[in-house]
Amino acid sequence: MSEMAEAIRRLIEEKGYSEESVRQTIEKALKAAYKRTHGTDENAIVKFADDMSDVSLFSRKVVIDGVYDPTMEIELEEARALAGDEIEEGDEIDILEDPKTYERSAVSTGKQTAHQGLNETYKTSLYNEYKDKIGEIIIGYYQRERNGNIYVDLGNAGRLEGVLPVKYQSKLEFYDKNDRIKALIVDIKPTNSGIQLILSRSDPKLVCSILEKEVPEIADGTVEIVKAVRDAGYRTKIAVTTKREEVDPVGACVGLKGVRIQNVIRELLNEKIDVLKYESDPAEFIKNALSPAQVNRVVIMDADKRQALAIVDESQFSLAIGRQGQNVRLANRLCDWNIDVKTEEQAAEMDLSSFNTVQNAKALFNDDVADESYDEITTVAELPGVNKEVAELLKANGIEQIQDFVEAYDDNKIEIEGVSKEALDEINKLINDNVEFVEDEAESESAPAQAETAEKEEAEEEYFCPECGAKITLDMTHCPKCGCEFEFEEDAE
Repeated sequence: MSEMAEAIRRLIEEKGYSEESVRQTIEKALKAAYKRTHGTDENAIVKFADDMSDVSLFSRKVVIDGVYDPTMEIELEEARALAGDEIEEGDEIDILEDPKTYERSAVSTGKQTAHQGLNETYKTSLYNEYKDKIGEIIIGYYQRERNGNIYVDLGNAGRLEGVLPVKYQSKLEFYDKNDRIKALIVDIKPTNSGIQLILSRSDPKLVCSILEKEVPEIADGTVEIVKAVRDAGYRTKIAVTTKREEVDPVGACVGLKGVRIQNVIRELLNEKIDVLKYESDPAEFIKNALSPAQVNRVVIMDADKRQALAIVDESQFSLAIGRQGQNVRLANRLCDWNIDVKTEEQAAEMDLSSFNTVQNAKALFNDDVADESYDEITTVAELPGVNKEVAELLKANGIEQIQDFVEAYDDNKIEIEGVSKEALDEINKLINDNVEFVEDEAESESAPAQAETAEKEEAEEEYFCPECGAKITLDMTHCPKCGCEFEFEEDAE
């Protein structure tokens, strides 16, 4: 079995298989060959050396005087010749098998079983390696195109294949044979030969991941990407913020003379990228979101319906709208507001006197201005700007109310497939920015208030003698003026 020992060594040392997986695969292969030869593998025994340097196959047989089934039984005399005279009838002995004596069909069956076992082991290993890499970037090379889908060679002798579906491709990108492709892993699927990674070149997270590698301040958490929206191939808008006043989040992302952002733009084949500062004030955020256009002012038309009016100069109108409405459309998605853009002349024809931008904006974000007309926010889905898909996943897993989310988030008990820690942090930030928890004081105040009222009523109530009308108190039994005897009874009500 020296050839088998060499194969074991190569599988463990060169191919990277675990010792246990190799052991199980070889055992299954030898038993398959044994079964093909003898019709059963119930009495097949596979034994490995302690250091996995060798393996042997045995046939375990019962010692009997008068064999009926040669596969399972052995004559007493033959057994004693092999194992010594101490062997008795009814004992079991292991007879060494030589697979080289098996017919070709049995050997082929063993090889096929070994191949299938190693293939499944490799697939499982690959799957476990890449299942936690969803959302990460991977680099491959253009291999072929079929029905518009692009297949990407990711190495691993063809067992790791990437596919870039049409819906995940950037509209203006085209590839030739062996072109380098950097893409985002969005899903993973097993195949007959290995695994297939579903890739994307249109996901906004791709831009965020590339930007993170270019900007150390994002990688270390100094600068945070709040949200990103994208029209792949044309324009991406990214809102960033920071908790450190001395740091300019936009400047950190752009870099000195635009070096950092230019590297990202080149990676996306000259796609336009707008990096802007996130503001909790919706009016200011909308101004920033419409960049590169300069916005004079923003009027909150209806805070409940999240409708706003952005007023610009005539020279900035086309820039604010963008080609085919692209700029304002992306701004709508970034801010989660319905933004209408007007020039100063157009706005002058509208009656805007009833709209107070500052008060509406502050009331929306629960600042100092109180307005009871706004609906109470109780569920995660009602949060302004919340990712609806994440909210639905939370609801499906029993976390719909904001109070339930806060308790689970604080205890680190939210583990839902498809919901990242970044998404949970974003929802928690939205709650902190938009929700004010008010303790219900009705019950706690009702008892003291009633007691105080009763004492006040008792102190204010006066009593008089029914005979002479003289003023009396509750502790008297006789009228001090006429001597009339009386007693007080507690009212049943």
